[in-house]
Amino acid sequence: MIRVVVTGSECTGKTTLAKALAEHYGTPWVPEYARQFVFEKGAAPVYQDVEAIARGQIALEDSRAAGASHLLIQDTDLLSTVVYSRHYYGDCPGWVEDVLRGRGADLYLLADHEVPWVPDGDQRDRGDRREEMQVLFRRALVERGLRFVEIRGSRDSRSRIAAAAIDELLADAAQNR
Repeated sequence: MIRVVVTGSECTGKTTLAKALAEHYGTPWVPEYARQFVFEKGAAPVYQDVEAIARGQIALEDSRAAGASHLLIQDTDLLSTVVYSRHYYGDCPGWVEDVLRGRGADLYLLADHEVPWVPDGDQRDRGDRREEMQVLFRRALVERGLRFVEIRGSRDSRSRIAAAAIDELLADAAQNR
């Protein structure tokens, strides 16, 4: 199973891009579990919620992967859990980092923060700090040696850049079979 994760700071068009890519490739997509968690909780997450969010993200990924044949598109993964936990709380449960090492995606699409920020209650609260968060996401990808492509520009441009990167990944995988 080839996994592609759209990642980056809040409100960078990740969900829109993940849905569009899944439709383009005719494959399932995995929504961001933290969004569902915050909605159901009715309040912003706290450090004690990190483990539940990580477990929920893993379960959601696994359930959607069961319905995919060769490609799974994800709107975030445990990398986001780690980055946000460290940023907001100064720490992240060690097991989340450990699991991320074994579940890193085949490709990350790092969505740039150039799109307009839209407030979203307890989910999005730092529109003025997206550039700072983007640096943290890029650093996390580089430090872990994860393959990534930066996605910028208009919605159409972002889709073209992402699809070209996925097509290359799929071609590499077919060649190595």
